[in-house]
Amino acid sequence: MPLSLRAANAFVQEHHRHHRPVQGGKFSLAVTLSGGDAVPSRIVGVVIAGRPVARHLDDGWTLEVTRLCTDGTPNACSKLYGAACRAARALGYTRLITYTLPAEGGASLRAAGWRPVGQRGGGNWNRARRPRQDTPEVLRVPKLLWEAP
Repeated sequence: MPLSLRAANAFVQEHHRHHRPVQGGKFSLAVTLSGGDAVPSRIVGVVIAGRPVARHLDDGWTLEVTRLCTDGTPNACSKLYGAACRAARALGYTRLITYTLPAEGGASLRAAGWRPVGQRGGGNWNRARRPRQDTPEVLRVPKLLWEAP
C-alpha cells in the first residue's frame, strides 16, 4: 500500500538496524498484516525508493531502493522488493537497484527475482574539503549491487 515518506521514515527510525531515515524519495510502500475484522491492520515493513545515491547512475531511468525495513515478519522483504519493482515500472523507470552489506545474504532479493550485478565501493562520504557526517564503520565495507528483473 502507498505510504507517505514521513510515515515510512518513522518506521525506519524505529526498526532499521543500521540506517537512519532518508532525506527524500520518489515513492514509499508498506506491507501490512491484517489482524482480522476487529483488529486493524498494522504495518510490518516499508520500502523507500528514490534517485540513485551514486551520481553516475542518476540517468532519469534508474531508481534505487534506498531503505527497506521490516519488523521481522516472514516474506515481508521479498513482497516489498516485488512491489517496488512493479511500482517503478508503472512509473516508467527501466532500472531498479539496491545494495546489500556482505553479511546480508540476499535471500529476499533472490526470492523477488533480483540478481546480483557485482561488488561496489564502500568507504566514507566525508572528505577534508567536503566534510560530511561520518559514516558508521559497519557501512564502510564494499557492498553488493543488485538489479531488479
